[in-house]
Amino acid sequence: MSAPQSNGHLPSGFQTRNRRKGSDPLLSTARGKLQTRRSKLNDQINRELRMRNGAENLFRATANKRLKELVAVELSFFNSNIQLLKEELSDLNSDVIVYQHENGTCTVPMIPLGLKETTECDFSVSIKDFILEHYSEEGDNYSNEIQEFSDLRQSIRTPQRTEAGVELLVEYFNQLHFLEKRFFPPDRPLGVHFHWYDSLTGVPNTQRTMGFEKGSVLFNIGALYTQIGCKQDRATHAGLQDAIMYFQLAAGTFRYLHNHFTKAPSMDMQPNTLTMLIQLMMSQAQECVYELKVFGGIKVGMVNHVKIAQEAAYVSQMYEDTQMLMSSDPVKDYIPYSWVSMALVKSQYYMAIAHDVMATAMIDPDVGSVDEGSIQFFMEALQNTNEVDNENNQLKVPRSKEERIQLGKAHLKEALICHEEALRLHDLCKQLRKIDTFLEILKKAHDRSLEKFASLEEEDDFSEVVISPRIISKSEQSVSPTAPEFKRMKVSDTFSKLGPITIFNAKNSWSAPRLVVLDRGPEQGYGFSVRGDAPVRVAEMEAGSVAETSKLKVGDFVVAVGDKDTKWAKHEEVVSLVRQCGNHLELKLVTPDTPLGSETPRSASGRSTPATPRRMQSPRESISTQSNKSNRSRLSAPWIFMRKGSKEKQDKPEKSKEFEDHDVLFQ
Repeated sequence: MSAPQSNGHLPSGFQTRNRRKGSDPLLSTARGKLQTRRSKLNDQINRELRMRNGAENLFRATANKRLKELVAVELSFFNSNIQLLKEELSDLNSDVIVYQHENGTCTVPMIPLGLKETTECDFSVSIKDFILEHYSEEGDNYSNEIQEFSDLRQSIRTPQRTEAGVELLVEYFNQLHFLEKRFFPPDRPLGVHFHWYDSLTGVPNTQRTMGFEKGSVLFNIGALYTQIGCKQDRATHAGLQDAIMYFQLAAGTFRYLHNHFTKAPSMDMQPNTLTMLIQLMMSQAQECVYELKVFGGIKVGMVNHVKIAQEAAYVSQMYEDTQMLMSSDPVKDYIPYSWVSMALVKSQYYMAIAHDVMATAMIDPDVGSVDEGSIQFFMEALQNTNEVDNENNQLKVPRSKEERIQLGKAHLKEALICHEEALRLHDLCKQLRKIDTFLEILKKAHDRSLEKFASLEEEDDFSEVVISPRIISKSEQSVSPTAPEFKRMKVSDTFSKLGPITIFNAKNSWSAPRLVVLDRGPEQGYGFSVRGDAPVRVAEMEAGSVAETSKLKVGDFVVAVGDKDTKWAKHEEVVSLVRQCGNHLELKLVTPDTPLGSETPRSASGRSTPATPRRMQSPRESISTQSNKSNRSRLSAPWIFMRKGSKEKQDKPEKSKEFEDHDVLFQ
């Protein structure tokens, strides 16, 4: 965190900081139009819900039978409208094609997440009142800072669907840490209401806790990663690698949200939903891994074909696990039905691909020579479930060409069964039927397997039917969630003029600033010493000195010398300012409500005349001619309570009773 200079002004370049902006909400992109429509639906759902709540209250309050009948009709009307709006929103959530790359006609579509919508939030009155009440400063002096923070929050409502949009959200998320420390005391909420809509249902939720704001922003970071991952050009090698990275980042963000926040008021941030989203993102990342493995075609060789088949089976298994999480309570009643159908279709599709590749490895002469080692590797990729030799309880090894053809036909038959099931499931879902490119991919894969099977089928083939063994799912590149690195985005405390946040925060308290005037004689010292940095503290006073008679207190913070703000000033700067004041010194001081134990002073200020009878020698002056760097480091050390880690546990914000943050971020 960059600190303001000792003169009390903002650091150089602070006012001209290049603030990242969100996208233009009027920009007519396909994704922008979709999000705009989603926002309007959220507002309509919110309005209908309020009207329904009013009708329900009237229904309970009235005893007039006729009125009850009229209200019951209105309630039915409101419920019908809300259901229709939710169905329309569900259709928008099922519209995955708009998020895919323009070259996505040759790739299987991915599922993105829409962003949570939020309303404008006015911080001005609450923060200004808190600054006046808690920091004893005029709130109007911080109008620019409040406006800057408000502009940043307004920008995050419409982030760009790029890495710049993610950086904007992360910047705001990091700023929330400072805002919470400055203005959200642990014993009471600030008068600011955070209003967010559920990502999938549009149901509004309002809370005053910072945890809810943080969690919602985190969710949008993960959702934005899903959209960026979907729009990568997976027809290129670099696009596939980027897609893997972004889906892993999305999963890592959702896992972070799952592990660090609890008691979420909206369904999209409930643990069950987040667990499902993590699994979905991992499945899509693993799917991209498979596409990367087959990019440019499968390499010649039975072993290479078997490895690809196991990769496809691994993707199929991951989507099967995803579908199970989607079908569990209460997630199944929350997510769009098209998501469940998509997971089922992909599970069947990739299992069909696995069996098709295994069949090719057995029967295609172009794969390469079939040696004993390749056959052994092939058999190790199969489970001992069906065709078993009773003597050694092992799968029969196909020794002859006829046996290999029989086993290949069995895998092709299983591939056809899976392909047909994928097409059937696709046809059952109204939203999936709208995705023509996906249907085309499924049909082409089915036709390829059917063509292979037909070329092997003989009219009078009465040989024993072989049931294909199950393929062991395995991947040489298993994906895992990538944890977000918020510290990579360096931000400055917008309200740094209030002083170091370790001291001047919402949790600590101190007296109102008071002005102390000290006048001394020409051969008299002020009689006090100071210690520490940003801000310095009164460490010791001489009995009967000017400082003692002027009501200085040991432990006071020196927040200004004359008209110079010293909250961020180093010890040397304060000493210099005191000396420049000559015999007339004006100090602005605050007294902490919890005084710390007295310690031996290590620095001093205030004397310019060595003839003072009881002049306390300044350690700073005593080391000015020495070269001992270790002594200089020791003498310039701040107070113990300012050292990082000494009060770390006490500085942690208390847990929110509504939406809890179980981590102290950005220490």
